[in-house]
This record gives sequence, structure tokens and C-alpha cells, in this order.
Amino acid sequence: SGLLTRLQTSAPTIRTLSSSNSFSQNIPSCLWKLGRLNHVAIAVPDLEKAQALYKDVLGAQVSETVALPEHGVYTVFVELGNTKLELLHPLGEKSPIASFLQKNKTGGMHHICIEVDDIKAAMTELKKKKIRILSEEPKIGAHGKPVIFLHPKDCHGVLVELEQA
Repeated sequence: SGLLTRLQTSAPTIRTLSSSNSFSQNIPSCLWKLGRLNHVAIAVPDLEKAQALYKDVLGAQVSETVALPEHGVYTVFVELGNTKLELLHPLGEKSPIASFLQKNKTGGMHHICIEVDDIKAAMTELKKKKIRILSEEPKIGAHGKPVIFLHPKDCHGVLVELEQA
């Protein structure tokens, strides 16, 4: 009976400690939230061949080619059930994709794009955390929404695009 009494009196203390010792103390409060994966971008040396692969061979729904001169790229989106692939091809001599393809002749993954609910708040907080952003202000991306890119050296070798959801 002595053990049962001790267990009964210590149980409320344990509950009190566990409820007051919230895990949220360890999670930094953010003014913005990371959302879903919007797309994975793939640089391709031959856009027509890449479109044909996804459309004719794999049977995916593939968009028309869209030129984005402010980003120096042609884009094509491949619709998948839960996300998209973005096929990128150089537009102009100063295209970042042209320099990528010089190093990667057959193409390859260029960046990932993740949605955020507040791109301005994300920029402010990421700068405070010493994450380099590759532009001073967001640019309008392929979906007509503001986007920024995070330096790959600050993101474990991955170029990360954040897009306003």
C-alpha cells in the first residue's frame, strides 16, 4: 500500500512537469512557414528532346515553352500528381542555365522550389540566420509569383528557390 500511495501522489507532479515542459520552447517561432514542394528544376541541353521524353515516352502532361527573359531561361512544366518538374533551357548569353550546362553537358538537377506563406518575412529571417539570398528583392517567377533563390553553399549544395504560395 505504501508503493501505491507514492505512485498516486507522484503522478500529478509528473503530469504537471510534462505539460509545463513544452517542446515548443525548443522550436524557434517564425513569422513564416515552409510549404509544399512546388517543383524540381532540371537544366536540359535540348528542350524539345526533353519535352518529348516526358510527353511521348512517359505520358506526362507537358506545358508549352515559355520564355522568361528576366531569368534568362525558357521553361516547360511537366505536371505530376503531387508536384511538377520544370525543364530549363538557356535564353540569352547571360543565362545561368548556359553556365550550368557548360559544367554539366548532359544537363541535370538545377534547383528545388519550395513554397512559403510569406516571402518577405522569410527573407528577413533567413538574412538574420546568415543564409545568403541571391537577389535583394524577389523577382516574379514562372508562375507569376515572387521568388528568391538561396545560395547553395548555405543549403548543403542545393540551390533552393522559395516561392510565395
